[in-house]
Amino acid sequence: MYVKSFCYWPPECRKEADKESLAGRMTATTKSALEQSDVALFVIDARIGLTSADREVAGILRKSSKPVILVANKCDNNLPDGFDELYALGLGEPVAISAEHNLGMRDLYEVLKPFIDSVDLPVEEPLEDDEDPDANKPLHLAIIGRPNAGKSTLVNALVGYDRMLTGPEAGLTRDAVHIQWDYEGRAIRLVDTAGLRRNTKVFEKIEEMSVVETERAVRLAHIVVLVVDATEMFEHQDLHLAQMVEREGRGLVIAINKWDLVPNKEEVTQALRAFLDKNIAQLPDIPIVMTTATKGQKLDKLMAAVFEMYVKWNKRISTSELNRWLQPLLDHHPPPLTAGRPIRIRYMTQIKTRPPTFNIWVNKPTNLPETYLRYLANDFRRTFDMGGVPLRLYTKKSDNPYVDD
Repeated sequence: MYVKSFCYWPPECRKEADKESLAGRMTATTKSALEQSDVALFVIDARIGLTSADREVAGILRKSSKPVILVANKCDNNLPDGFDELYALGLGEPVAISAEHNLGMRDLYEVLKPFIDSVDLPVEEPLEDDEDPDANKPLHLAIIGRPNAGKSTLVNALVGYDRMLTGPEAGLTRDAVHIQWDYEGRAIRLVDTAGLRRNTKVFEKIEEMSVVETERAVRLAHIVVLVVDATEMFEHQDLHLAQMVEREGRGLVIAINKWDLVPNKEEVTQALRAFLDKNIAQLPDIPIVMTTATKGQKLDKLMAAVFEMYVKWNKRISTSELNRWLQPLLDHHPPPLTAGRPIRIRYMTQIKTRPPTFNIWVNKPTNLPETYLRYLANDFRRTFDMGGVPLRLYTKKSDNPYVDD
């Protein structure tokens, strides 16, 4: 596990392996993470004691210029036999912990504290609804999708180096990984998430935790890129993920990955747009970018769509402009009658951004049909160029005492 400043060397990497094998790729990724780390945590199973692989990795760590903290895990109550032999690694005093029972965490924190104080670690803050988008704060960008859709490959292509472990095996990413990234002078907090299968196929506890972490990453994001495998195209799970992003009110961009493997591109593009308009009608005109992450194709177009969505997601429209748009719409197609009496929409105002949220003042708010709100939302998106942006329309009862209902 590597989070900006800390590096953990997993057991699978503690031996030489063919570079193309999973163990070989894990070793290369871990060494790359070590080079970028401020400190490494070398975790050893204290119950089984030192192994030849532990000694080999310790030799690699001693040769590196990075400070190393030796962590002896599974020390539940008493120190296990052979604990003293850990000193022979030459990595200083081992920190005894039990991760399962949450023992020794304070000791580990005290050892880590000098390193934490010396670096600027990312802090997850609650999303502010009306935060100034030009305040030079990082754009929070989450990458989600089904397993093996190419999310981690896309992340590596974006950041320009092999930050994530990739390969043909599904499920290599099991946790949300946060990356501080700068794209053309703009600070971005990029989050690669675990691939999500349908809930009926999730049985392992670790996969359940991955689902929770991905949902949390979406809630904390500004913009979400949904990566879809072009060779399998949209399935039920892809729709579920897109709908989750819309429910959370986050800006959505769809990246159709492995586009180079699609033969009839124009036909597939038209069918895809028709499919989305039918199945995600509440979010029409979602930006779609065809990419090939392994070749780095269309990444600039993808990021342009992300920034454009971010601007729209932060857009604020004045009350006067809103009502100049609204009145002709009401004249052309007024709300339906209720109990023989008209429903009158008085005016509309924007109450917040991120996502754009509006109050509509009505004499009979509970009687205004949902279909009419969708009619307003669709015309609003066309008029103000807000395609694919999640909108929130709320009806409020008019409190003007001088108006005869």
